[in-house]
Formats: sequence, structure tokens, C-alpha cells
Amino acid sequence: MSRVEDFINSAKTNEMLGELLHIKKEEEKKQNALMWVLIVIGAVIAVAGIAYAVYRFFTPDYLEDFDEDFDDDFDDDFFDDEDEEEEKEKTEKSEE
Repeated sequence: MSRVEDFINSAKTNEMLGELLHIKKEEEKKQNALMWVLIVIGAVIAVAGIAYAVYRFFTPDYLEDFDEDFDDDFDDDFFDDEDEEEEKEKTEKSEE
């Protein structure tokens, strides 16, 4: 009778193991689905980042040219004003 009980116990154990394995497979499927969703989101973000980097690299910087022109004009005007003031002072001193 001991053999029959052992056989029944082993059958129950096998059944429990089967259920546990089935539950683990379902959990793995859920984890795999989550993993694939995260992989797809990461790939989309990577492609968007690369596209933005390429866009920034090939787009000319118009403000840089504008700033350079503005700085040159400003510097010239500033020095011209100083020169005019110096000339006025010289003429005033010479008149005295």
C-alpha cells in the first residue's frame, strides 16, 4: 500500500509542478510583453534623438551671422563716437 500512496503523492506533486510551471510561463509572457513594449519605446526615442541631432547639424545657424554683423557695426560706431568726442575736445582746447 505504501507504493500506491507514493504513486499518488508523486502524481499530485507532478500536477502541482505542472501548475507552477504554467503560472511561471504566463508571468514570463507578461514580462516579455512588457519588455517588448519598453524596447519599442526606447527604439522610437533613439530614432527621434538621432533625427533631431541630424537636423541640428545640417540646419544653418542664421543668428550666428546676424550677431557677428551686429557686433562689427556696434564696435565701429562705438569707436567712431569716441573719435568724434576726442576731436571736439581738441578743437575746443585749440580755440581757447
